[in-house]
Amino acid sequence: MPAYNAARTLERTYADIPHDIVGRIILVDDVSKDQTVGIARQLGLDVIIHPQNRGYGGNQKTCYDAALEAGADIVVMLHPDYQYDATRIPALVAPIAAGEADLMLGSRFLGDPLAGGMPRWKYVSNRFLTVLENLAFGLRLSEYHTGLRAYSRDLLETIPYHLNSDDFVFDQELVAQVVAAGRGRRIGEIAVPTRYFEEASSVGFRRSVVYGLSTLRVVARYLLHRLRVRPSPKLAVRRKPR
Repeated sequence: MPAYNAARTLERTYADIPHDIVGRIILVDDVSKDQTVGIARQLGLDVIIHPQNRGYGGNQKTCYDAALEAGADIVVMLHPDYQYDATRIPALVAPIAAGEADLMLGSRFLGDPLAGGMPRWKYVSNRFLTVLENLAFGLRLSEYHTGLRAYSRDLLETIPYHLNSDDFVFDQELVAQVVAAGRGRRIGEIAVPTRYFEEASSVGFRRSVVYGLSTLRVVARYLLHRLRVRPSPKLAVRRKPR
């Protein structure tokens, strides 16, 4: 769990995690100004504290490094803001455990995100970016911009995620790397409910604009790389036979 000021929602998120199948929970804190670390320790989580805020992407890099070092076969990334239903984790990881997928996404757009409180401007921007990414990557996913994801160990050991941004666009860069590695067809998704409420963290309009523009740059970089116009070291991923 990449965490920043998650004290108000961490306990509820933790309570929904199916502990019968989740062997270890790692929380990486990015210099929270609230009681996130104290609550995480009370809950018995493995806590890693960054000495300075490394950003959302930088936090995930630490999360995945720690999970791989701990020997995880499947790694679930879950936002601790209670926007995503942790009880869906068994369904999320099942295709990976069965060897049918390497990356699974919890999609709010397989349901009704507006009914769950998603602001209309976020709905429109999410749909717009998803359509562009589907066209560029040759996929048919309903959402790329989710805070509930699961990865196979093999995938994380293959993808050079340390080359990615330390900001929010990290997730989109990683998906582009998966597609560049020839494993786009091993990306799947399940439906998760949409939950927007006051205590949950949310990216404001200005940061969302920056994120959207950064996502467009990821798409452009991928297309230029695929067309061999401008090869990118981030996307020079070794393909594995399947």
